[in-house]
Amino acid sequence: MLVGLTGGIGSGKSTVARMFVERGAVLIDADAVAREVVEPGTPGFDAIVEHFGPDVVGPDGRLDRAKIADLVFTDEDARQALNDITHPLVGEEMMRRVADAPEDAIVVMDIPLLAEGGKERASGYPAVVVVEAPRAVRLERLVARGMDRDDAAARMDHQASDEQRRAMATHVIDNSGDLAALQEQVADVWDDLLLLGIAD
Repeated sequence: MLVGLTGGIGSGKSTVARMFVERGAVLIDADAVAREVVEPGTPGFDAIVEHFGPDVVGPDGRLDRAKIADLVFTDEDARQALNDITHPLVGEEMMRRVADAPEDAIVVMDIPLLAEGGKERASGYPAVVVVEAPRAVRLERLVARGMDRDDAAARMDHQASDEQRRAMATHVIDNSGDLAALQEQVADVWDDLLLLGIAD
């Protein structure tokens, strides 16, 4: 069974993903796949360098992700060009990993920007789990990780709203409390997912 997992930056989605894995889920991380499909020597790497120029390659021979982020953050055409290159490659690799998963597995697809793809994108998942926390809490977490406060706020502003994410959720996990409260909610959602999987 496919489960979409999403949440805004700083919500704690990665922590929830790890908790699902501890319970037996197969995790497919869209961000990790997105990095892999543009490693040096891949068609994705070559296409990005061809489009954006050699300046996007860092001293280590890999793409300079910070430089690319700066290029596309305020330029919609550049962002669309990057998406046109990477999204098909990411989708293809994620589906390959789904096919490799055991037949009876609960496969959690960790997709940070699931809501940004619209309801149609989320409709392919029998369950969509949204992790959320108040904006101020998320902001403090990001600053504690070393992110500039203004940069963190700008990134949050460019993502879907809590209301947009909730509109496509079958389950909402509130990660504004402590780890014990989060574990309890994840356990409850996992029980629901198991029941959904049996029903399916």
